[in-house]
Amino acid sequence: MADDERYHPALPEPALVREISAPREEVDIEEVSASVEPVILRGFVSDWPVVAAAKNSESELLSYLTAFDRGATVPVSVGPASLDGRVFYNQDVSGLNIERGNAKVGDVLQRVHDHARQTPPPLIYLASADVDDCLPGFRQQNDIDLGEQHPIVSIWIGTHTRVAAHNDLPRNIACVAAGRRRFTLFPPEQISNLYVGPFEFTPAGRPISLVDFAKPDLDQFPRFSDAMKVAQVAELEPGDALFIPSMWWHHVEALGTFNVLVNYWWRTVPSYLGTPQDVLNHAMMTLRDLPAEEKAIWRMMFEHYVFNNDDSVTDHVPDAVQGILSPMTEERARQVRAFLLNRLNR
Repeated sequence: MADDERYHPALPEPALVREISAPREEVDIEEVSASVEPVILRGFVSDWPVVAAAKNSESELLSYLTAFDRGATVPVSVGPASLDGRVFYNQDVSGLNIERGNAKVGDVLQRVHDHARQTPPPLIYLASADVDDCLPGFRQQNDIDLGEQHPIVSIWIGTHTRVAAHNDLPRNIACVAAGRRRFTLFPPEQISNLYVGPFEFTPAGRPISLVDFAKPDLDQFPRFSDAMKVAQVAELEPGDALFIPSMWWHHVEALGTFNVLVNYWWRTVPSYLGTPQDVLNHAMMTLRDLPAEEKAIWRMMFEHYVFNNDDSVTDHVPDAVQGILSPMTEERARQVRAFLLNRLNR
């Protein structure tokens, strides 16, 4: 899809993501990460040496990255040029349209460099690799300070790619180190308009939209037009970054020839709380297929104990016996997890 043909002509043009243009030391990360909508941080990592190398030439970028190569093996996805970069399922969703394997990081970098300028290029995609594992020392020169947060820091390298709309539980700052990126974003409530696919079988661990953004079939996916009415788009150049709030849907296109992105994922709650995704999966097993009148009761129970909980839920229960009703601690979380495992293993 040509850059000037970003969206189907029958669809509304998305709004532009709000921007902040300021040196990194002047950006209040806590304020940005509290935003309930995405934010572009223009030039946020423009001082990174990898950005400078990328702006000079792709050969210099290759040399810069391979200087950190210590022979690590990384997962890589490949596919023919006919895919137009789309990482997706095969025709009947029984498998993927790409081949997956493992390769040395240096080999991946060289292949991206050698093939990226083909028109169109083959799909070569190193996705979500731990940057400290695959390029040790890289973050000593290219990093951001998130204060007390302890993010997962991943690197994404490839030719032209298109990754279907998906969401992630953690908050995310995605930093473009080389190439260009286009993010098309949707608020969480657009789930019903994005036609999300399977849960267990996905290209990258998260359920994805089945809509091809380059050629949306509006007969098959008519509500996608409603999603585009509230969509936001971020066009990013090397040195730019994007904050993505928790659970916002985002479709990601790598538009350059040699694309590198570094992202930071973190949550603001203790890890011992676990993931709400497990709750959703279990609820689909235990609640979804109940009779309507029973589902209504359990909706009320969740509203009372989880979503609208206040002091009235526990005021009448002595502190010593509140158990799971009281605020969650690490010790209590271990007790609850043990209780649940015992129940699930019956």
